[in-house]
Amino acid sequence: MHLKPAKNAGPAHQPEEIAVAILAWLGEEPDMLTRFLSLSGLEASSLRQFSRSPGFSAALMEFVMAHEPSLMAFSAHSGIPPASIAAAWQALSGPYYGGTGA
Repeated sequence: MHLKPAKNAGPAHQPEEIAVAILAWLGEEPDMLTRFLSLSGLEASSLRQFSRSPGFSAALMEFVMAHEPSLMAFSAHSGIPPASIAAAWQALSGPYYGGTGA
């Protein structure tokens, strides 16, 4: 999936800012947090430790982008347009989904 931000997607958001917003949102949504933990294989007690790892922000983005209802729910909660979230996801994950395009 290759998404480009819309021209009128609103103010630019830095990928790391969006990742932090996703983590905060998950903290307010116990069902979503449980789903994230289940899919990622992480435990709640290790979130703080793993939040410092380089791939954690990309994993948060991947979680939201992989499920359109989650993307739309986060977008509605945060006010960040889906196109901006998609652009941030691509910035963290590389130019092509699942790889570097090489």
